[in-house]
Amino acid sequence: MSAPPTFADARNRRQKARVAGLHPDYWYAVEHARALPRGRAVEVKFWNQSIALFRGDDGGVRALENRCAHRHLPLTLGSVEGCRLTCMYHGWSYDESGRLADVPHDRFGHPMPAVGLRAYPARVRYGLVWIFPGDPALASERRIPDIPELEGRDRWACVPLDFTWRAHHSLIVDNVSDFSHAWLHRKYRPFSDARLTRCEAIGDRVYVGYQTKVGRGKISGLFVDRRRVNTDAMDLCYEYPYQWSDTGGKIKHWCFFLPIDERTTRTFFLFYFESLRVPLTRVRIPRALMTPLLRVANRLLVAPLLRQDGAAVEAEQQAYETHHALPVPDLNPAVALFQQLTVRKWEEHLERAGGV
Repeated sequence: MSAPPTFADARNRRQKARVAGLHPDYWYAVEHARALPRGRAVEVKFWNQSIALFRGDDGGVRALENRCAHRHLPLTLGSVEGCRLTCMYHGWSYDESGRLADVPHDRFGHPMPAVGLRAYPARVRYGLVWIFPGDPALASERRIPDIPELEGRDRWACVPLDFTWRAHHSLIVDNVSDFSHAWLHRKYRPFSDARLTRCEAIGDRVYVGYQTKVGRGKISGLFVDRRRVNTDAMDLCYEYPYQWSDTGGKIKHWCFFLPIDERTTRTFFLFYFESLRVPLTRVRIPRALMTPLLRVANRLLVAPLLRQDGAAVEAEQQAYETHHALPVPDLNPAVALFQQLTVRKWEEHLERAGGV
């Protein structure tokens, strides 16, 4: 059995899409903000790059290349001292710019070493920590997606959740936007009887629309107020490198993909609702109760549903590695557009980086 081809050796769109990275000149969600209290450092990875994420005493989030410039130990093995990240071994300490700020031991007559580490722009938004792994000069031009429903005093309830799957990010993009896999979810019925009504690529976006029955599960369907929201259609978009959906302007979600390596992806899901109803009544659930309700729903309904997707894409990853040379007769034309966009953006990155 031969290994799957590299990007340079791939012979078709599908093979290229399955090994393409995601363009680094965008903001990427890498961790939940709650997982990074003051004084803590954690490792995150973007396309095999190890990055030390830490929060200083002032509450600010920083991100540095995860190695000490001295002996190259991971800095996440060390400690946060004030607003600096300090190596566990000799105590070499780095500020938020990656500059070596302190060497606490005798330097034996040598001047302070003129070494530094790569620093990454970092932000907190929507309960997530974001980094910009590409050209830092572009970080102010490329925005974290604006989600107005999650801003301000009247923001909608949202409880982010995430999964790390042993699958390439392109498989997950296909999964979350191609509704021909309703059979997989026949127990939960998040959508059914889907009919494609729109399939269009515009710039760095692929728009998809479905006429479909949304949220008809035995339990989840009880909470949807169909008098206030049209649940017979859904709009989706692969807005590179993210994905979102909109049902009647009242039920929405975003997916944020973190490509850890060539076959591992962490995906952050943000589902948010304008309102839900008390089952079997016309009474809207009070806004104050929506967040605890979503926590329960995530655990009992959403997570089990998404684990079905995870099992499917992980199995597809293994299948691709075995059968990469065989044709795949995709019936949904949107899949080809997703893959074309992924390949094109990766080619743009390689061209700019001077690679092939």
